[in-house]
Amino acid sequence: MLQGRLELSERRACRIVSQHRSTQRRPPRHGRSDDALRAELRVFSAAHPRWGYRRAWATLRGRGWSVNRKRIQRLWREEGLRVPERRRKRRRSGDSATPARELRAQQPNDVWALDFQFDRTADGRALKLLNVVDEHTREALAIVAERSITASATVAVLEGIAQERGTAPRYLRCDNGTELTAYALRDWCRSSGTGTSYIEPGSPWENPYVESFNGRLRDELLAIEEFGTLLEAQVVIEAWRGEYNTQRPHSSLGWLSPAAYAERWREQQPAGLS
Repeated sequence: MLQGRLELSERRACRIVSQHRSTQRRPPRHGRSDDALRAELRVFSAAHPRWGYRRAWATLRGRGWSVNRKRIQRLWREEGLRVPERRRKRRRSGDSATPARELRAQQPNDVWALDFQFDRTADGRALKLLNVVDEHTREALAIVAERSITASATVAVLEGIAQERGTAPRYLRCDNGTELTAYALRDWCRSSGTGTSYIEPGSPWENPYVESFNGRLRDELLAIEEFGTLLEAQVVIEAWRGEYNTQRPHSSLGWLSPAAYAERWREQQPAGLS
C-alpha cells in the first residue's frame, strides 16, 4: 500500500513499518488443510457456546481426531470463537454439623452435594431447581425442576437416587436452608445411615462441587434458554443433564465425562468391591 500510494521503494516502505523485505517476496506457506477441522470447531461452538477450546480439543480427540491442543487453540482464536464472561453466583448460608472443609469424597457415593437454584419461565413465574451431585464422579444425580420443592419432595428425590444407585451416600453436604434442615430430611439421613455436613454461614466455597455445577448449568443452559412452561423446562433440563453426564469432558477427571469416569473407576476395583 505504501509503495502504491506514496511511490516508495520496497526497502523504504519495509523500514517504515518495521517489516522484513522477505515478507513481500515470499508467498505465505500453508500447511495441511484445516478446513474440515475449522468447520468442526464452528459446529461445536454453536452447539456448546459455553464450552472453551480445551473441551473442544477433548471432545474432538474422543471422536477420533488426532490433533494437538495448541493447534485447536490457534484455530479457535483464528475463527473468533470465544466464551462470554462468566457470571458470579450468589452466596449461601448454613450451619455446620460435620466440618465441611474436612470432608473429602474418596469414592462414588461418599458425598452427595445438594443445592437449590432458581430461574423463571417466560410468564415470570418462579422455577426452583434441586441439584444433586456426586462429589467424586461429578455426576449430576438429579436436577429436579418444579414451582416449589418442599423438604418432603427433597427426601423423595434422595430416596429415588439411593434406590437407583443401590445405596445412600455416606454424607450429604448442603447449606442450612429450611428444606435441608427440616425434620423430614434429618429423619431420612438417620434411617439411611447418612451423615450431614452443613457449610459455614457465608461460605459457598465449602460446597464447591455443586456450586461449580450450578455455574455450568447457569452458563450453558439457564442463561441461554427461555422456558415457556414448566414441562418444557423439565424436558430441556433433563436432556442437558444427560449430555452433561455422558458427553461433557471434565478437566479434573482427565477430560473424561462423569459417566465415563465412574465406569472406569468401577472397572479398576477388585471383583466384588465396586
